[in-house]
Amino acid sequence: MTIHEKHISKSFDQDLEEATKLFLHMGDSVATQVAKAIHALTDADEVLAQEVISTDHDINNMEVELDEHILLLVAKRQPTANDLRLVMAISKGVVDLERIGDEAVKIAQMASQITSEGNAPRGYAEVQHLGNQVRLMVHNALDAFTHLNAEQAFEVMRNDGVINREYQSAIRALMTYIMEDSRHVSKVINIMWVLRALERIGDHARNVAELVIYSVSGTDVRHSDYANVEKAVQEANEQQAAREAHANKNADYKLEKNDDSDLSNLGTEK
Repeated sequence: MTIHEKHISKSFDQDLEEATKLFLHMGDSVATQVAKAIHALTDADEVLAQEVISTDHDINNMEVELDEHILLLVAKRQPTANDLRLVMAISKGVVDLERIGDEAVKIAQMASQITSEGNAPRGYAEVQHLGNQVRLMVHNALDAFTHLNAEQAFEVMRNDGVINREYQSAIRALMTYIMEDSRHVSKVINIMWVLRALERIGDHARNVAELVIYSVSGTDVRHSDYANVEKAVQEANEQQAAREAHANKNADYKLEKNDDSDLSNLGTEK
């Protein structure tokens, strides 16, 4: 199943497609906010940091708009089964997107403070590295949502474990540094808060990926071990294969029916 499949009700299909477009647009917007916040820090760009902070209200407005759209969709269309799961996934996912925007603001605030106090002596390489990985996670989570790709969503979940380990490693390295040289404690701690915000963004990307798997398979994989998640992904793949086989069968039947109709018309021509 993909978000582009058509439903019996054309108006419902349009409403659902609009909700999905709003969700993905919000996702692209928060991803841009994260990228700008990281650049504001690494480039000591106060203007860019303030831009991220001041435009956070746009993300909040998107959340409100999408919430209203989902509420009206449920009230008017009363979706069931797969459609209801997708609607619920969008409704829950928008919270994670808004929080990614909040974490971007935190990074921008730290960037502004660090810029005003002078650069920290350590931590920028860690921020750049972790930031690139987290941004890729967000991108892949949104791409998995676009195509309702359970396999890709599972890969995002696995990558979250990598992010967590690298975050812990970076924090240990910076803690060791400030214990050896306490002259720049406050600046390095600010960098550590940036790393924490990036790690949280990875958590929210994972949440979006979990919603993809739920939407496709019907299995809630939150707080599940990877064995159960893998089972849910396998079920999703089997369901997808069954839907494609059914669609192909219907298409073949329609083609045969049209061919029979053409032959019938030929037989009646004079």
